[in-house]
Amino acid sequence: MPRAFTPKVITANALIEGDVIYFTKDDTWTRDLACAEYLTDEAHAQVRLLEASQQVDLVVGAYLADAAEGENGPEPTHFREEFRRTGPSNYFHGKQAETQQQDGQAA
Repeated sequence: MPRAFTPKVITANALIEGDVIYFTKDDTWTRDLACAEYLTDEAHAQVRLLEASQQVDLVVGAYLADAAEGENGPEPTHFREEFRRTGPSNYFHGKQAETQQQDGQAA
């Protein structure tokens, strides 16, 4: 039995800058998840993904990401999307921190 469809947003990376971006209702891209088009119908979501994917001069790697309705618009439901939304970390952690400490360079 197929899994039930859950609401989605379309996300990708900006081709030039590499920033995480989201597809809007008016066929543009935004860096603000709250402005992304919230898709609740599976067929419509697939059509919108095809439309977004055709903008190869602007984006790379467009896909549907699970989302939930939030007070200010769509919000991520998975830690991966939350991590992507907040951007890259700018501090060493895990093995990066261990390597820095072993080399005598305090993180």
